[in-house]
Amino acid sequence: MKFIEKIRMQMILLFLLQLIALILIFFLGMIGAGIIATIFFVLDVIFVGWIVFTVERNKEEQDIEISRILGNEAKSAFDFGEIGIIVYDDNYEVTWVSDFLMKRGIRLVGKKVTSFMIELANLFNGEVDVVSGEYNGNIYEIERKEEGGHVLFVKDVTDLSTLRTRYEEDASVIGIIHLDNYMDISSFEDESKIAMINSNLRQPIVEWAEKYDMMIRRLRSDRFVVILNERIFKQVLEDKFEILNDTRKKAQELEVSITLSMAFARGTDNMKEMDIMANDLLELAQSRGGDQVAVKRYGGDVKYYGGNSEAVSKRSRVRVRVMSQAIKEAILNSSQVFISGHKEMDFDCMGANIALSRIVQAYGKKAYIVSESGGIEEYLKEALEEYHDVLGERHNFISDEEACRLKKKNDLLIVVDYHNPQHSNAPMLLEKSDRVIVIDHHRRTENYVRKPLLVYIESGASSSCELITEFFPYLISDLDICEEEATIMYLGILVDTNRFKMRTGFRTFEAAAQLKKLGVDPIEAEDFLKEDFNDFEAKTNIFKYGEVYKDNMIIASVTSNQILSRTLMSMSADSLLAIKNIEAAFVIARTADDEVAISARSKGNINVQRIMEEMHGGGHFSAAAVQKKDQSVAEVKAELQSMIDAYMKEEEESDESNIAK
Repeated sequence: MKFIEKIRMQMILLFLLQLIALILIFFLGMIGAGIIATIFFVLDVIFVGWIVFTVERNKEEQDIEISRILGNEAKSAFDFGEIGIIVYDDNYEVTWVSDFLMKRGIRLVGKKVTSFMIELANLFNGEVDVVSGEYNGNIYEIERKEEGGHVLFVKDVTDLSTLRTRYEEDASVIGIIHLDNYMDISSFEDESKIAMINSNLRQPIVEWAEKYDMMIRRLRSDRFVVILNERIFKQVLEDKFEILNDTRKKAQELEVSITLSMAFARGTDNMKEMDIMANDLLELAQSRGGDQVAVKRYGGDVKYYGGNSEAVSKRSRVRVRVMSQAIKEAILNSSQVFISGHKEMDFDCMGANIALSRIVQAYGKKAYIVSESGGIEEYLKEALEEYHDVLGERHNFISDEEACRLKKKNDLLIVVDYHNPQHSNAPMLLEKSDRVIVIDHHRRTENYVRKPLLVYIESGASSSCELITEFFPYLISDLDICEEEATIMYLGILVDTNRFKMRTGFRTFEAAAQLKKLGVDPIEAEDFLKEDFNDFEAKTNIFKYGEVYKDNMIIASVTSNQILSRTLMSMSADSLLAIKNIEAAFVIARTADDEVAISARSKGNINVQRIMEEMHGGGHFSAAAVQKKDQSVAEVKAELQSMIDAYMKEEEESDESNIAK
């Protein structure tokens, strides 16, 4: 019988005896009352003594049981360590608590053990071994030992929790703030305009930092360093880095193309490590086009915020000349050069590859294009078949395996039109190469080629062919580029700009004009992009799956098991943008038996790159894509809709915060 039940029975028995004694007194009258009262008193004393004795004995039994569970010296040790003990029975009712808990007003005897705190349910479900929760303003940590029987150990961790919270909130965060394009613009503006820029763009950065109690110091005219803690950073994050939108809007009012790039490093007390992280993150934000924030916790993934405007070309003629000379020196210091593109090579990738091949050959070095692995898009394949004889004589096309066999120690690898190793059509060669140059026009992601020798990423450029064409005037004057090679390069620009409708600048048309001088036939180029009847039918079939989403987007999810090419999907997405009031289009379809892809396009008001990056894809502000393995079209569509919803909610909250000000 349980301890409480024993006490209850004893009290009931005492009550009955007293009742009987009173009844006897009533019936016998006053004559024997004295004797009976004396007897009643004696019996009462005896029973009270019996109860006290029983209670003490049971308490002793409980102490003995606790000592048996915890050890002979445990009681004094737990008292010294201020650790409470709760004992419960098979019905999870508390039978005993230690003095440590009793003194704190925690009286649980006879109650369910979960009445202490609801978190204890997880302890008994076997989900965890330790739980913590709040009771009467204090935080307790409770542990249950399987081998300890029905015993819980309770530790007051209020002070520890407070210190932990304080430590986490006070952890250091280092940030770098950079005014994109400030140096270039201030070099050509008059003093009055520069003064307006400083008062409307640079000074608000200082005021913004002081508003959050950051320490801010100017490193140079266009760059600041800020030091803050995690508590402040959380506030800045909740406000969605409002300074980004403020700077962009004020720059538009001043009619200058200045934006902010920001980087925040956190999660370690090693200041040197955070300094390196912050600088790398700033480079990452700028290479993605600026107007955004790159944040990384030590050991974690990079997260991006902002990026609400299309990348603006920031490369100058001087930078192009310097990069071309650096690439030239790297080629001359190599015994032979390998050129690698991305998987499913397209016109832009191949055009840049063959142009670099001709440049390498012009310097008397052996050049190899890795194109016979990783796949080639259908339209490009037709063009290569048409130009097979000419290109076969002027270039060496090999596979990844052949490249690995031919590679020597001092060889150079140039990766073009990608920078993520997962996208390489020569992964084995890339892994073995120590000297690597990266040339790309996509916004940079965290996954990056390991320790490149040279990096030339310009997300403001329309295409890789545009970047390579700009090198021509600074290299050998009589560079031999034939009509067929120039046509493929022109097609690279044509496709990536959707026939010069998107992501074009004056440099894009200059590159196209340069290629026209080399013999491009625009009519012949257009013929390579013409659809045959089967492709036209397939694209028309895609349209019937289109559904309007969020009033200004279209999602066409091809639920049949038809395998479509990525080129067809991208062309279909481009065509869907021609529909009135549609700002973004997404085509979802199978590109292989075990792969589903999304081709995303926008007119420039919706950042499809951010949406695709959330799904572990990438691309440009207005053109992006992602591939998913072992998923159905319906699953990918549901994920896409979820990401669009999150993106739109974030945009709405950002707009509301700006309106509120």
